[in-house]
Parts: sequence; structure tokens; C-alpha cells
Amino acid sequence: MENRVTKLFNIKYPIIQGGMVWCSGWRLASAVSNNGGLGLLGAGSMHPEMLVEHIRKMKEATDKPWGINVPLLYPEIDRLMDIIIQEGVKIVFTSAGSPKKWTPLLKSHGITVVHVVSSALFAKKCEEAGVDAIVAEGFEAGGHNGREETTTLTLIPNVAASCSLPVIAAGGISSGKSVAATMTLGAEGVQIGTRFAVAAESSAHPAFKQRVFNTEEGGTLLALKKLAPTRLIKNEFFNQVKALEDAGAEAAQLTELLGKGRAKKGIFEGDMTEGELEIGQIASMLHKEETVAEIMEDIIADFNKTMSNLGDLKL
Repeated sequence: MENRVTKLFNIKYPIIQGGMVWCSGWRLASAVSNNGGLGLLGAGSMHPEMLVEHIRKMKEATDKPWGINVPLLYPEIDRLMDIIIQEGVKIVFTSAGSPKKWTPLLKSHGITVVHVVSSALFAKKCEEAGVDAIVAEGFEAGGHNGREETTTLTLIPNVAASCSLPVIAAGGISSGKSVAATMTLGAEGVQIGTRFAVAAESSAHPAFKQRVFNTEEGGTLLALKKLAPTRLIKNEFFNQVKALEDAGAEAAQLTELLGKGRAKKGIFEGDMTEGELEIGQIASMLHKEETVAEIMEDIIADFNKTMSNLGDLKL
């Protein structure tokens, strides 16, 4: 396929792997890039020194295009941006903040900038800020979500109609069928998180991956809405959060319960009781660990079969 997304990143397939905390290290990102997609390092869970290490390993592991996801609320954001520029990173996906401050600087160094949005309003602001493309993420997605709680099915056509930038769909996408669906709605590419989070090359703990495979329909819910809406697997920590929220807890109480390192404890260290288990609704459709090569092959074959079948449909 050749469209604005594949041309922008110089990739074979318009499939981007989400830059997920504690999952998206150099092994996962390089595998996606080497299989024709765009791999992203998840800088949100890396100290600056660790990010440098992963950047340099990426350079050794692939000669294909790749990038970094940077949450703009990162505590040492200035230092992170310096590293990205100094190391010659070519693609940056920003999220969790306004792109206005950093986009001009990144683009002045020849870096392609993409920003994650949850509404058409923010898509327009991103276009004004000068980004090159937009990830429109529905609230089916795992981890942090928009406060609007807009589904991908509703969000994509709204965003596509509101701006002229290439739109990359995210949230609830794991198969070729879902890729085809988002493209009929106006997307030119997809960002996939959950399915890659449990890939063989993901740095997530085996216990976390197995918990995802055991997650049934309805096994995730949005929580922590007074802080930042976050989709979590229901476990003991989730139950504690829900009890506080049901009792009308203020943000300070939720912050105290959350503490530090909850996501690391669950996703990276494998504490399925007290860890913060961030994953998307599509988890209930996943049942086994696959390599990135297997995932990409399956998505592409399923997409092509779906599009062929749709060619015979008429109203």
C-alpha cells in the first residue's frame, strides 16, 4: 500500500506499533520496523540514560525507519528532547500534552512529528501547531485515554473531516478487519498497542501477558478519571481504585493510592495483584503469544482477505 502515511515514514505497511510503557523497548520496536511497519520506543518508562541505550541498540538492530513516543508530561522533558535531537532520531510521536511548545523545535531539526489526540478539536489544534500527522485514539485503547470517552468508530470520521492531516487510527485495533474498518472511515494508517504489548519481543512480564490472554470480555474498565482516565484490567488494585472512586474520593486520595511505579510493578515486574495493569479492550480477543513477524503476517493477510470480500458487497 502507498498512501500519505507510508510515504511520510517511508514504510511498507501503514502499521505503527504503539510506544507503550514497559513494553516497547528496542527488541519490539526493531522487530516491527524490520517487518515493514513503524516501531516506536516507549520513552515514558525510560530514564534518560536508558533511552540513550535503547536508541543506540535500535540503530544496531534495524536500518528501517523507527521513532520514539514521548509523553509531554515526562518529568525531564527538556533533557529527553535534547537526547532525541543529539542522537539523530527522525520520528517523534508526542502525547499527553500540547504539541505547540516542542513541534517547532523538533521540526527545525528535520524530525517528523505526530501527536496523539482524542477529539476533532485537538486535531485542529495539532494542525495549527504544525505536526505532520495525527493519531486519533478511541477510548477502547489501553492506558491513558481522552476524557471525552469517544469510541474509535465515532472519532475517526470526525477527526478526518476536521483537518487535512493524515489520520492514524488507534484504539481497539488488532486485526486486518479492524484496519480495513478504520480506513473506510478515513484513516490512512493504524497504531496498534495491545496486540504488540503481548508479542514475544515485548518487554512486558510473562505473567502480565498471560493475564491479558485470560482477560474476558468486559475485563477492562476506565479508572482514575479524576487524575487521567486509564483503562485497566480488573484486579485487586483496580478494586481499590473503584472503591475510592465510588466513595467520592478526591484526586489527592487517588494519587496517594497510585503512588509510584504501579505500572512498572504490574506490567514489567509481574505483580498481578497490586500492579497497575494497563491494556485495551481488545485483550479479550487475544489468547496466545506470537512473534512480531507472525502478527504482521496475520494482519496483512486478514486485511487483504477482508478487502477482497468487501469488493463483492453491494447495497
